[in-house]
Amino acid sequence: MKTALLQITSSDDPAANLQMVRAMMAEAAEQGAQFILTPEVTNCVSNSTTRQREVLQHEEDDTTLAGLRAQAAEWGVWLLIGSLGIKTHDADGRFANRCFMIDPKGQIVARYDKIHMFDVQVTETETFRESANYRPGNKAVIAETEFGKVGLTICYDIRFPHLHAALAQAGARILTVPAAFSPVTGAAHWEALLRARAIETGCWVLAPAQTGTHPKTRGKTRHTHGHSMVVAPWGEVLIDAGTDPGIHFFELNDSSVSEARRRVPSLTHVRAFDGP
Repeated sequence: MKTALLQITSSDDPAANLQMVRAMMAEAAEQGAQFILTPEVTNCVSNSTTRQREVLQHEEDDTTLAGLRAQAAEWGVWLLIGSLGIKTHDADGRFANRCFMIDPKGQIVARYDKIHMFDVQVTETETFRESANYRPGNKAVIAETEFGKVGLTICYDIRFPHLHAALAQAGARILTVPAAFSPVTGAAHWEALLRARAIETGCWVLAPAQTGTHPKTRGKTRHTHGHSMVVAPWGEVLIDAGTDPGIHFFELNDSSVSEARRRVPSLTHVRAFDGP
């Protein structure tokens, strides 16, 4: 299956981001892609709560979601919307960081809310507290597709191997990790974490990423690491997209999963244990 990762630099203007992604989706589909993946917070990258409250929408009203569903149906492609910032009806007003798997008819076949919140102080000047604006999800999700079971995760989730192991043990043969990774932690850990999750599970790991310096209306400027990656089930990095926006194609095949798991069948060797 010809598959395409979109590496993008979203602004804090969802309408402009939708136009950009639709154009890239059309180009990918014209070149034969049957499965297209976008990064985390495709609709809006912003450090400003005020701006997020101005432009984010509830799922039922979200124009980015509607526009990308229509685009998937128009081209007859599978689409992973890596995530959208979505308003919720929670009393505390926090948003959801929500991934969507869209089928070739434009229907939503799975939703996943990011479980692990990025609450860290990366450097003396760079602090993130994702949980202040986003409420965590509490359910692991597998999307059923015609090309296999896909385990859905988002960005910081990559640091929690038990989540990915649980998805693989439940039948996932592909793991998706859309991201907007910090340049500091990205340079240190991104590739190593993605390769580790692939090797541990014998899954394809597909990681479309935000990249560069993100245009903003207000708030602090946000920078992301880029380097969208495709890691094969044996741990080889097949794509490292660098730091420029663009479309990156590869052939997704299930036989690689079977071969990696035949060589090292670690998923069948999991044992319960006491302690520590």
